[in-house]
Amino acid sequence: MTGPDLWQQLALRAGISLRDDQIALLSRYIDLLFDANRRMNLTRIASREDAELLHVADSLTLLPHMPNDRCRLGDVGSGGGAPGIPLAIARPDARVTLIESTKKKAAFLEEASRALGLSNVSVDARRAEDVAHSPARETFDVAIARAVATLDWLAEWCLPLVKIGGRMLAMKGPKVHDELDAARRAARLVGGGGIEVHPVDLPGTTGHVIAVVPKIRRTDPRYPRPATHARGKPLGQARRTAP
Repeated sequence: MTGPDLWQQLALRAGISLRDDQIALLSRYIDLLFDANRRMNLTRIASREDAELLHVADSLTLLPHMPNDRCRLGDVGSGGGAPGIPLAIARPDARVTLIESTKKKAAFLEEASRALGLSNVSVDARRAEDVAHSPARETFDVAIARAVATLDWLAEWCLPLVKIGGRMLAMKGPKVHDELDAARRAARLVGGGGIEVHPVDLPGTTGHVIAVVPKIRRTDPRYPRPATHARGKPLGQARRTAP
């Protein structure tokens, strides 16, 4: 099973039945992504079938981990727009902010959102660290990240964006288990709770997981560190100081 049939099956796992217009928008998103990829590096995926699986279907595996009611979602390091844009299409009740500091990519995200008519999507062309030290700090119900960094970095970048009671969702591969010790230390420093790793059942793929980290307390104002202060040293490996 591939394409729209798979998308529908994945949405149904979260109790969502995709309408025909939503299926059409998901397909149109791939068209826009491939068209823009001729001008800039947005994806290494060359075939439409692979894009249907690895961009759209993979994004929809997050749906069961999202709140059932209206929510605010931040897609950190959005790049070409997955998973944020597919989730915004599948969940029009969610307000989705695509956080992407590379100006050309952010411009594509703006253009694609307009072309798809996604009134529930906005683009923030700043680094996640800067967003987290703005009025947007601790305002998101969910922060998501896909193919961005190791889990300890993601905890520092994502959890300060999330309100207490919210969660971080990180899309990772089988090597995530090598990252967990450092990620647990980083998560504790920025207000996160225990990390749960959920295998992803996605036909045609192996080893995909979703790491779920709840936000259980306010993030200390020192975090996330500015990029100039972090200097490439993940928080989970940095000298430990009590927040």
